[in-house]
Amino acid sequence: MDPVLSLRALNRAAMERQLLLRRTDLSVVEVVEHLFGLQAQTPHTWYAGLWNRIEGFDPLSASALLDNRELVRIALQRSTIHLVSARDCLALRPLLDPVTERGTRSTFVRRLSGVDLDELAVAGRALVEERALSFAELGKALAERWPGNDPHALSQVVRWLVPLVQVPPRGLWGRSGPIAHTSAEAWLGNSEPPMSAEEMVRRYLRAFGPASVKDVQTWSGLTRLADVVKGMDLVRYRAEDDRVLYDLPDMTLPSADISVPVRLMYDFDNVFLGYADRTRFITPQALEVGGAFVKANVQWRLILVDGFTAGDWTVSAEKGTSTLTIHQWKPFAAADLREAEEEGARLLEFLAPGDRHEITAVLGASRT
Repeated sequence: MDPVLSLRALNRAAMERQLLLRRTDLSVVEVVEHLFGLQAQTPHTWYAGLWNRIEGFDPLSASALLDNRELVRIALQRSTIHLVSARDCLALRPLLDPVTERGTRSTFVRRLSGVDLDELAVAGRALVEERALSFAELGKALAERWPGNDPHALSQVVRWLVPLVQVPPRGLWGRSGPIAHTSAEAWLGNSEPPMSAEEMVRRYLRAFGPASVKDVQTWSGLTRLADVVKGMDLVRYRAEDDRVLYDLPDMTLPSADISVPVRLMYDFDNVFLGYADRTRFITPQALEVGGAFVKANVQWRLILVDGFTAGDWTVSAEKGTSTLTIHQWKPFAAADLREAEEEGARLLEFLAPGDRHEITAVLGASRT
């Protein structure tokens, strides 16, 4: 019989592997590679994800790594923008190509007429390697060669055919810039052998496990990974609902009873998007509250208390004062509220070091 892991045990394992039990002294690149990337379609909120995990994190250090091309932002897992190391960018993109292809063919390729995809790839690569371009600029230039075709569709097909990284100043700490792209090969100037599916699964489990095949597929966007997992040397567990979970043989699990700190999470954190079954962090109450965020097209910034979603946080700024508000969906225990307020004060120091700071706590979600 496979050992059964409680929901609490899975929560603690994920907290440990996601470096949320305690902050680490690993370097920024080491953390990004350990996490196998951070979702980063917003230009700056992922910095808070690193702040949550790295002791004494300096956002300018991560910003410099983007500038010197040790880190990049590129569409990878689930065809969404992720922050990854240069090594992982080059190795992982070929493996995840079917994910981007699947969505691109169904949405954009069918809208093109008389366009040879090989020629489009060559033309698109030449344009973005001559000068970093926004999708609007790229589409306009391509439409001159293929008139009568939708410029947006042309640019999005190139996004699949050519690995495109977003170039600075977009994503740099405290700065802004156009969403401009060039090819990963031109930007990074070297190559890595493509990553195997087996290596991807191992890397995923080291950062997210124990997990099911469906979890890996949800995180990556790939399908048909059951045969890959079955051929690997992995240990097996079962969840309380009888799902089969896999893990690496050399990984240990923390006690389910270990205490965990209050964490104020950024809006696209791995722990909420890296699993098919998200109950190891997200409570039924959070799903009820989440409907308001979906309707408002706003991604929440959640608060973990005892490892599980218990509230959300917002920041507002006015006349030199930044205020962080802790929204308790139900009243926190006194000790938990005090810890949340202390962590919020530290987060404000990180986010708005030059402002005056206020911390407030209210009952109810930030959106209802």
